[in-house]
Amino acid sequence: MTTTRTEPPLLARATVLGAATLTIMAAAIIAPSLPAMSRAFDADVLVRLALTITSLAIAVSAPLAGAFADRTGRRPLLITALLLYAVSGTAGFFVTDLAVLLISRALLGLAVGGIMTAVSALITDWFDGPRRAAFLGLQQAFASLGGVVFLPLAGVLAGIDWRAPFWLYSVAVVVALAALAGLRDEPRVKIQGGVFRPAAKALGIYAVALVATLVFFMAPTQLPFLLSELSVGPGVIGVVIAGSTLTSVIGALVFPRLRWGPRTITASSIALLGVGWLLAGTGTVAGIVAGLLVGGIGVGIVVPHLNVQLSGMAAPQHRGRILSGLVAGIFLGQFLSPLVVAPLVQAAGIAGAFVWTGVFTTVGALGALVTKEKK
Repeated sequence: MTTTRTEPPLLARATVLGAATLTIMAAAIIAPSLPAMSRAFDADVLVRLALTITSLAIAVSAPLAGAFADRTGRRPLLITALLLYAVSGTAGFFVTDLAVLLISRALLGLAVGGIMTAVSALITDWFDGPRRAAFLGLQQAFASLGGVVFLPLAGVLAGIDWRAPFWLYSVAVVVALAALAGLRDEPRVKIQGGVFRPAAKALGIYAVALVATLVFFMAPTQLPFLLSELSVGPGVIGVVIAGSTLTSVIGALVFPRLRWGPRTITASSIALLGVGWLLAGTGTVAGIVAGLLVGGIGVGIVVPHLNVQLSGMAAPQHRGRILSGLVAGIFLGQFLSPLVVAPLVQAAGIAGAFVWTGVFTTVGALGALVTKEKK
């Protein structure tokens, strides 16, 4: 059955892209503050958890957000999630207890899960074919652009006061107002009987997203400490980590032009991430910058690519749920990253952990590249 689609208004498209800028960087925005937070709370692991608990909450809540989006609508989910994002995010500036801070960060995760699911579902509702691929690439580009803008700014603010970056979350209020004005209630899709179960191929895509993000999130969770040992200040740390988000924009914009098979695109993008981490493992500022730039391109390609693969695997009434699984995989990888990498860091140091992770990632990706591409 074919469906006639109407191009969404400019304000609606701008709102969705504006919301996308608030997602990927949501947890990492406090990365430049981590060393100072560790000293303020006299804690190390728990302070790093303040960054990653947000990712766990996103992973847990995303499937619920997907079901909500399918049954109630994308617009109410997006507006509610944006308001929760602003309240829970800025709460970090005011709280003085680490446990309360962790709770607020978990609520922030609930909000991000809703925003990402609503944005992806809206885009796949609006567009088909090459137009869908192009706009999903644009979504990832704006998500990465959020890091380019907010992470350096967070670094500057962290140099003034480690609590100051929490005010950046208030930008969500502006996007929520735009959503109220620019988005219209989309028609409800009647849910057909039966329980939604993602196909085995979808589960494989979720696994790829989890592993890639687990590796990539070593940047905000490990590099601030390595760069601090190299006498790099918080302002520069924010700029350096933002380098990966800058080239993610490039990767996302290049993605719609790629004409390779799905497996080749996935493996090539993961290989770029592995090579980038090998460069970062040199343990020098120049190597770290180069590694983040290379790895960022790979991440910029793989995320919209996986989105496109999933969006064609589900009927409209199930689309929110199948896309929410990708959100869950991405942010579960973020949460697991410091936990999985910790033993490797203890054994080989932070730089050594990047080297070994780069080796395993590159070899695995190259192994996938030499296998026969399935049509």
